[in-house]
Amino acid sequence: MRSPKLAALELKRFGRGKLPRAALVALLLLPLLYGALYLWSFWDPYSRLDQVPVALVNADKGATVNGEHLDVGGELTRNLRERKTFDWRVVSANEAAKGLEDGTYFLSLTMPADLSEKIASSGGATPATGALQVRTNDANNYIVGSISRTVFSEVRSAASTKASRKFLDKIFVSFSDLHDKTAEAANGADQLKDGAGKAQEGAQELADGLGTAKEKTGELTGGLNKLNDGAAKLESGSRQVADGTQKVADLANGAAEKARPFVKDPKNLADTAKLVADTAHVVNNHLGTAVERAPAAAAATKRLAGLTSSAYTQYCAKPDPKLPPGFCETQKKIKDDAAEAALLTGDANTVLGNSKGDITKLQGQLTDLETKARELVDKAPALAGDLNAAVAKANALNDGAHQVADGMVKLHAGLGTAAGGSGKLGEGVGKLNDGAQQLGGGMVKLVDGTGELAGGLHDGAGKIPDYDQQQRDARTQVMADPVQLASRPLHKAPNYGTGFAPYFIPLSLWVGAMVAYMLIAPLNKRALAAGASSWRIAFAGWLPVVGVGVAQVGALMAVLHWGLGLEMAHPALTIAFLALVTACFAAIVQWLNAKFGAAGRILVLAVLMLQLTSAGGTYPVETSPGFFNAIHPYLPMSYIVASLRRLITGGDLTPVWQGGAVLVAFTVGALALTALAARGKQVWTMDRLHPELSL
Repeated sequence: MRSPKLAALELKRFGRGKLPRAALVALLLLPLLYGALYLWSFWDPYSRLDQVPVALVNADKGATVNGEHLDVGGELTRNLRERKTFDWRVVSANEAAKGLEDGTYFLSLTMPADLSEKIASSGGATPATGALQVRTNDANNYIVGSISRTVFSEVRSAASTKASRKFLDKIFVSFSDLHDKTAEAANGADQLKDGAGKAQEGAQELADGLGTAKEKTGELTGGLNKLNDGAAKLESGSRQVADGTQKVADLANGAAEKARPFVKDPKNLADTAKLVADTAHVVNNHLGTAVERAPAAAAATKRLAGLTSSAYTQYCAKPDPKLPPGFCETQKKIKDDAAEAALLTGDANTVLGNSKGDITKLQGQLTDLETKARELVDKAPALAGDLNAAVAKANALNDGAHQVADGMVKLHAGLGTAAGGSGKLGEGVGKLNDGAQQLGGGMVKLVDGTGELAGGLHDGAGKIPDYDQQQRDARTQVMADPVQLASRPLHKAPNYGTGFAPYFIPLSLWVGAMVAYMLIAPLNKRALAAGASSWRIAFAGWLPVVGVGVAQVGALMAVLHWGLGLEMAHPALTIAFLALVTACFAAIVQWLNAKFGAAGRILVLAVLMLQLTSAGGTYPVETSPGFFNAIHPYLPMSYIVASLRRLITGGDLTPVWQGGAVLVAFTVGALALTALAARGKQVWTMDRLHPELSL
């Protein structure tokens, strides 16, 4: 009889009676207990964290920052309750501690009383870090504590980010204030530049005016010096005339009687009279020039004194620190010299003005003297006849000459004083002109400096950021949390159950094969008794369990897919691969049972434990002790877990082909070992007749 028929006969035994049928149904559904129930319980625990009671203690007293109330604890409490990550219970500190101890709460989160104060201190002189206090009790549940550490790490990060954004927002607001003040300073510098430019123009006009005044005062000084020289000569000449007229008068008066009969030289007398006429003419002309120029000189020096005084008041009444050093001292000296020159020329003009009547009178007398002298020249030949009249005229001429001489003394003294004052005025105006030139040069530098200052302030204002609320929000968000974790899984498992399915599915299929060989003999006794070939015997015991295993795969995957929602990247290939898995497991369990008998069942459990601990189904096998890393490559479940991960969540299928090859090798090898065991079982021994252990 062939192996398939033997296998069919083995399965037909389960159709005889209700109990065998129930056993077969239980055998088919047994993997659901391990696969479907386990996965159902672990399917998505994170989606139900809001059912986990957690104590929330808000002891934060708040803080006041720049007149605004800051309540970090209250805000965090509201946010946490809105997010509903856990079943938050707002309680007191004592209630939280008691509930954590007796298991009412799995963990507690406490916001200390100084949380807001410490967060607000980030903008002060002594910044401090606020701390959220998390307490867990692993005696209640270790996994919840592990989950909470991840969740609270996100809470702490969010709170830190928000505090950082507030602190950075203050910095950006300060930048905006600094930008505005710098812009105001730049505008002020522009105004200062304009004012300095106008001051420069005024200084240049002052320098030009002082240059002109210097030239005019030079001309005035020259004219006064010439006038003074002429006055000196006129004084000397008038004195000589006076002396001469005095002698003439004395002689005329003393010797009039004697002279009359003795006037015999009219030519000498005419020459003398002519000299007097010429001298009177010269003195008369110079007096006119002095009188004409004195008011102009006084007015020019007075205007100059006014300009210097105005310049001093404008620039030195409230000294500008940007003026050249020593400028105001030089300006004051120039002002004083100009005032003194104005006083002197004014005095000269006053003297001449006050003596205007006398000078006019003197000029008339000089004109009269000249006229009379010339008449005397004309009348000299007839002088003897007119001696009496001449004596009278000589006396009158003598009186006029003395008056002229006295006036010329005063005039000469006044012109000398005016000439000296005009000279000092020229020196003062020259110094003032030099100072004005220096002022003009300094003002040029001031204009350039204020221009550079204004340009620098405008450039600085342009470089200082001035962000609006939207821009500040965008920048504070980036700066408060500058590094984002861009997590992009290549083949993401949608939930916890999908991630663990590659581990629990082969576990359930191994258990299914193990229980199947508790109901189905690993070696067909009829075939053994008939002396069939060992390979036929091995296949006859293997095929029924493979058939049951394929049915188990169908039932399990149907429940996982339509019941729990397991989605597979490669459904058909997954089912085919699991059929190969159940064939491999059936071959291995068959050999252990065929070779070792009752002890083989214990070995089946041992091999299962070794595979579960070294397959890397939960944590990477690299995190396990070295023993499990050593046996990992030599057990079939290691390859099954890796292959199912690719088949369910997606990815490169190379591990699937490699795993399939390994499973085929394990299957063929196990069947070969079972065939050897079957050959040995065809010989009956005392141990087989009376086994030491039976299960």
